[in-house]
Amino acid sequence: MSADKVILGWREWLGFPDLGIASIKAKVDTGARTSCLHAFYVKSFERDGAQWIRFGIHPNQRDNETELHCEAPVKDRRIVRDSGGHEETRYVIETTITVGSEHFAAEVTLTDRDSMKFRALLGRTAIRKNHLVDPGRSFVQGRHKKPKVQPAG
Repeated sequence: MSADKVILGWREWLGFPDLGIASIKAKVDTGARTSCLHAFYVKSFERDGAQWIRFGIHPNQRDNETELHCEAPVKDRRIVRDSGGHEETRYVIETTITVGSEHFAAEVTLTDRDSMKFRALLGRTAIRKNHLVDPGRSFVQGRHKKPKVQPAG
């Protein structure tokens, strides 16, 4: 059974190519049903008769200066209960997630995670069919590589 499954560590670098997010550090959270992405200024609007949302993301931990601005069609709005038992209504989008060389579609909720250690959670529904989690390892699918800056001159 496990021979054909991809091993993930308890934290991994994810990409969200449909949203223009090349990499964001995520906690692989089997206790969370749905994946979650940090978002701020979430605003809904209509495009071609469908509901969309526009939102900002701070993709880097401890960096609220770097911002990415994203748009996505709304799939749903759901009440989500966090680990502390607090309920919140969140927008749900369906988008492509990349981890290592894998890519797959998954539902992702949007919420403000500025005060949290990780800007994204990879929930169990997204990984249940094709992945196993090794809680003793990190970044099994590769480390994030910062782009090299060429010196001027």
